Amino acid sequence: MQKGSFVGNIIKDLGLDTKEFSDRGVRIVSRGKRQYFALNVKSGYLYSTERIDRDQICGQMEKCLLNFEVLVKDKAKLFAVEVEITDINDNEPRFQEDELEFRISELVAVGTRYFLEGAQDPDVGINSVQGYNLSSNKHFSLDVQTGAHGDKYAELVLEKSLDREEQDVHDLILTATDGGDPVRSGTAQIRVIVLDANDNAPVFSQPVYKVSVLENVPVGSLLLTVNATDPDEAINSEVTYSLRKMKDKASQIFQVDSKTGEISTVGNLDYEEAASYEMEVQAKDVGDLTARSKVLIAVIDINDNEPQITVTSVTNSVSEDSPPGTVIVFIHLHDLDSGENGDVICSITPNLPFRLQKSFDNYYSLVTDRALDRERVSDYNVTITATDRGTPPLPSTTTILVQLSDINDNAPIFNQTSYTLYITENNPRGASVCSLKANDPDSGENARVTYSITGTQIQEAPLSSSISINSETGALYALRSFDYEQFREIRFQVQAQDGGSPPLSSNVSVTLFILDQNDNSPHILHPSFPTDGSTGVELAPRSSEPGYLVTKVVAVDADSGQNAWLSYQLLKATEPGLFSVGLHSGEIRTARSFVDKDALKQSLVVLVKDNGRPPLSATATVTVVVADSIPEILSDLSSLSAPADPQSSLTLYLVIAVASVSCLFFTFILVLLALRLRRWRNSQLFDSSSVTFSGVPVSQFVGIDGVRAFLHSYSHEGSLTTNSRKSQFNFPKSNYSNTLTSQQTCEIKDPVSISADLKSGEGEQKFVQDGPRNALIQTNFRCPLCTYIQAFIISLELQFSDRDSECRCWPIRCGAAAEDPLEPAAV
Repeated sequence: MQKGSFVGNIIKDLGLDTKEFSDRGVRIVSRGKRQYFALNVKSGYLYSTERIDRDQICGQMEKCLLNFEVLVKDKAKLFAVEVEITDINDNEPRFQEDELEFRISELVAVGTRYFLEGAQDPDVGINSVQGYNLSSNKHFSLDVQTGAHGDKYAELVLEKSLDREEQDVHDLILTATDGGDPVRSGTAQIRVIVLDANDNAPVFSQPVYKVSVLENVPVGSLLLTVNATDPDEAINSEVTYSLRKMKDKASQIFQVDSKTGEISTVGNLDYEEAASYEMEVQAKDVGDLTARSKVLIAVIDINDNEPQITVTSVTNSVSEDSPPGTVIVFIHLHDLDSGENGDVICSITPNLPFRLQKSFDNYYSLVTDRALDRERVSDYNVTITATDRGTPPLPSTTTILVQLSDINDNAPIFNQTSYTLYITENNPRGASVCSLKANDPDSGENARVTYSITGTQIQEAPLSSSISINSETGALYALRSFDYEQFREIRFQVQAQDGGSPPLSSNVSVTLFILDQNDNSPHILHPSFPTDGSTGVELAPRSSEPGYLVTKVVAVDADSGQNAWLSYQLLKATEPGLFSVGLHSGEIRTARSFVDKDALKQSLVVLVKDNGRPPLSATATVTVVVADSIPEILSDLSSLSAPADPQSSLTLYLVIAVASVSCLFFTFILVLLALRLRRWRNSQLFDSSSVTFSGVPVSQFVGIDGVRAFLHSYSHEGSLTTNSRKSQFNFPKSNYSNTLTSQQTCEIKDPVSISADLKSGEGEQKFVQDGPRNALIQTNFRCPLCTYIQAFIISLELQFSDRDSECRCWPIRCGAAAEDPLEPAAV
């Protein structure tokens, strides 16, 4: 159909009117690349946009359909459209070849059939090829057959014998027709050439052909040329050559030129695969008459193959304690060449603990030549070299790995001969100290090292409670927190044992030093801190010159090194500038002379600080009383008292009590003195030296509830504690009243009731007080007056002290005249 031809009415098929069709936005959606149809939106007609060739689009398909869709936009619908293209007879049948040629011998039998190629028609159905016709002749006829699918094909049948002498060529016309209207046809010319009869076979020039060739000849080399002749004339005398009775391998190596008879190589020759080849060459004429001749090809060997080395292992590894001569592997040598080209000699890498030992033929064995040591060399790469005797000689090499198996012949070895480790005290439990490492040059289980600690005790505690070690890694851990002040080092041994059988082990000494931390504050030894909250009191004469040593603060620090270096400084003073403290000695000295306006009681706070990081400190409170004599102290006792607690009236009560009994006190002293003097006269131990207060230096003290008056350095100190079965007396030996010296201390364990017993000649005084807070003090004095004074003051304190406070007892220091120095008495 022509371009623009009417195909169909879309409006009618969809049931729409023309107005609705044009308003709804209708268009064609094509599936293919080419658009064969168009739609008139005004009329709704479908028309062709170009000429349609069914044969090009659908080929031999019986039904040719073109599919597309019509889209109605306002309804959002697609309508499928199929247009069938019907065939017309617009193509004639056509043969692939316009001229067909057949060469038929004049001896061909009647009835012989020859297949003819059919004609092709692009049309389908009745418009395709429906029959064949042959031009009239007397020798051939045409037999038309119908195939399974209805297609037609023809065969040329010989109806009468041919005679080349009568007619040597027959020209025929083959016509193919279709079934269209009008009928179309196509023709092809058939030429039959009558061949002459062949009555002579070819003949070779010699029955057997022999040739020798080197195996390394290049591909394509000419080996020989065979020749056969045919006595016939013309085409019957033409001969073609071919090779027969060849093995598959030979067929890939040799070829013969079918026209010239030249035999050449198309593959590589290999003497080792085949030393010779035997085959037949055939000569054939056009009439299938043949002749055959034998061809023998001998291959000459050259040295083109390297020796082959085959290694057979006897064992996977060789034990390092294997004796010399132990077989490791067997070696077989083989060369595919022949003669000297196949004669092989063998060698191995020199300077190895192995040697080759020939077994038989081309077999060798690799054996150990000397003792082996896996720890020195764990494996060997042994290179085996095989060389033939060809010209030139060809070598080949192979390398085998000889691995030595381990035996447990080495004990673990630590990295150091001994270890010195450090850990800071107060470490957390489980802290890692160090990791010890021992190496075992063996391998496998023989090199698996386990660690353990050997040792005894640390301060009667088992070592295992302080130190542990990871048996696998050798990591040391502290199981407890160490205290430098308890012990400063731990010595033990660590054992490393391998996993061999039997196991081997070694020990190493480990010294763990505990490093000090500043974890202890300075401890004040003097002045001692009373348990009832009172402060120490020292006596300083008003006549003291600047630099006078009042007392000394003594402190110790349990730490060591710079953590124990102590420094002293005056933190607080009643009269700033009146006293000074030695930075490193702790000595409290007067910085200037006393004046009248200076208070009788001076309170000093001394800071004692260590040199740690961070520093720790402690304070000591010292009360200094400025007085020249004991009477002056006693008259001013009320002014010395200082309330320890603002909430308590204990100090006030004590002052009132002292003032009330002062008269009774002196009366009592005089009576006791008279009695004592009388008894002393009866004693031969009594010292004739007079005892007066004027001879007593004013550097000792007497104290009531935190108030202490100083006496001479020859003194006895008694300390009583409440609810305790222990009390102490200290006997300083020095003449220096302001320096802390070594003391002899005795403990009083059992409380007893008060009794006073003055023993003549011994100067012994006993004071006992009943009650749950009792303490017994026994001292020896040569001065009876001081003994009674001490007893009276202790009795006053015990009577007026608060029930809830501890028993307070102050030591009384006294001394005889300068001409009769007092020696400490035994307690």
